[in-house]
Amino acid sequence: MTALAGVALPKRPDVDETTAATLTSITRAQRRLEAVTPARELARSAVAQVDLARRVLGRASRSAHADGVRAGLSEAAGFAAWVHADMQDTGSARFYYRRAIDSARQANNSLLGAYMIGSLAAFEIDADDPLIGLNLLARARREIGERPPATGRAWLSSLEALGHATARDEAAALQALKAAESAVRAGERAVAPPWPWVFPFDHAKLAGYRALVMVRLKRPAEAVAAFNESLSSAQPGAKQRGVLMTEVATAEAMSGHYDEALYLASNALTVGTAYGSERVLHRVKNFRRAYAGPSSGALRSFDERLHATLL
Repeated sequence: MTALAGVALPKRPDVDETTAATLTSITRAQRRLEAVTPARELARSAVAQVDLARRVLGRASRSAHADGVRAGLSEAAGFAAWVHADMQDTGSARFYYRRAIDSARQANNSLLGAYMIGSLAAFEIDADDPLIGLNLLARARREIGERPPATGRAWLSSLEALGHATARDEAAALQALKAAESAVRAGERAVAPPWPWVFPFDHAKLAGYRALVMVRLKRPAEAVAAFNESLSSAQPGAKQRGVLMTEVATAEAMSGHYDEALYLASNALTVGTAYGSERVLHRVKNFRRAYAGPSSGALRSFDERLHATLL
């Protein structure tokens, strides 16, 4: 025992050049899982990842690798924000978005900072506060610099189009869509999306945003066409497809195609229930609240299913 007491304890491993990449790879894996996994099943691990990154930063704060760890913390917090947004936990979502933005700035990473500010802007626009969203997008553009990657330009322009459409500024929305289209064409030569974007921003992705914009501009025929285009080359994630279906259901109802509208809304309800997405379910309830079509067997069946999700 005396001999054992004299043996030096192993030193706790230091943060090294692989630490930030390891943290980021975990968050990216979580982000890829999110498309097919209920948010509530990911929330605990997402928060735990933020806490882990924060503890690692505590050990690395004075090292040469601190900024990389801060960027990893930013990504983890951004994902935690997204998960809580999908659960309609708006207070927690804003808390984690603020942490993500602060950590990106402390990491001196303007591209990541712009991404997180843009993500918060998208959240605010989704919450029907387009003026705050548009102001945040202007800050994101200042943060990203004069020569942003094409994917970043396409994404920010698409969000601006959605913000202007939500604010009922048709001219500005259409102009932003044109800018997004130009950026998508410029980004077609890229073999992979630039970090921190995980998925490519292509024409199908843009078509999904165009569908959302056209619903808000009350141009239902163009919304339906854009929705169909968004499904032509690649299927969006299940939860995003649910969001799009509720929007196009609204467009169909505007055109008087009530059976088609209820069919799409019913499919969105299935997605929202299967994936535990409060965000999708909230959209479905908004559709029902605005529905002004005639009473029918399809409507009664839809109402029964909707009410069952509340019990």
